[in-house]
Amino acid sequence: MNRTPSADQLAQRGLKLSHLRLLAALADTGQISQAAERIGVAQPAASRLLAEVERIVGQPVHLRTGRGMALTAVGQALATRAQRIQMELRDAARDMAEVANGGSGHVRIGSVTGPAIDRVLPALRNARLTAPQVTVEVIVATSDILGAHLLEGRIDFAIGRLPDSINPDLLSFTPIATEPVSLVVRKGHPLASHPNPQASDLLAYDWVMPPPEALLSRAVMARLRAHGMATPPQRISTASFLLTFALVQQSNAIAPLARAVVTSFAASPNAPYAELAIDLGIEVEPFGLLTRADAILPPVAARLAREIQAM
Repeated sequence: MNRTPSADQLAQRGLKLSHLRLLAALADTGQISQAAERIGVAQPAASRLLAEVERIVGQPVHLRTGRGMALTAVGQALATRAQRIQMELRDAARDMAEVANGGSGHVRIGSVTGPAIDRVLPALRNARLTAPQVTVEVIVATSDILGAHLLEGRIDFAIGRLPDSINPDLLSFTPIATEPVSLVVRKGHPLASHPNPQASDLLAYDWVMPPPEALLSRAVMARLRAHGMATPPQRISTASFLLTFALVQQSNAIAPLARAVVTSFAASPNAPYAELAIDLGIEVEPFGLLTRADAILPPVAARLAREIQAM
């Protein structure tokens, strides 16, 4: 029976970064030729590296399949760690570059919509003044997409919620705040100028919301039930707040949206939207700072994350 080698034994037997890079590439591609191309070696050299890994580990790390190859459980375990090591090395290189360049750097942020407007955007405005050499890339998406981006190393951190679809042990979550929800309609809507609309008045109009399983929809429906209200009519479901605003502007529909989003789009006197003067007490569960578990953020990213949390 093969014994699993210890960390010291792996190093003593010659496990190298090139071996780990190959395993990480194989996990992504499932093809030795594509993996070889990704790490910049010829296919015969990649095959030799793979054979060396199996000699070092003392167990098979891959299986041939009809369309290429698949990693064994041992190979996948090693590949997962290899991907993590590559991410850490990339972050270490960024740390050194930031130190060498006097605080300049590039930060990749993910955020759900509401906090993107009332926290990320103000923090970026401040960063333009206090750190003009820093560039920032922002992805606005749902928490499950942001969680996947985090694990793949595509973003440094996210402002969102722990996704149900991802093992929570893989992510670190620091709560920031709950997200209040307001109701928005087009300017000129029959309820737009009403100083005190009643909950029953809302059910006379279509509502535009995400699909029933979405976090916002669940929070809305739970609160309506708490008010003893029936399910509002809903002929169109969409998770896109841009499409939601377009539908609201062209109909008498009502849309529940994060208050930060509604305020941003309805606050101006010339805005085509209006926030209804009724508060049903709808709140979506807390959002927070999401990072890879035990990740060390590069200095510039860590500073921006702290600013967003303090907003």
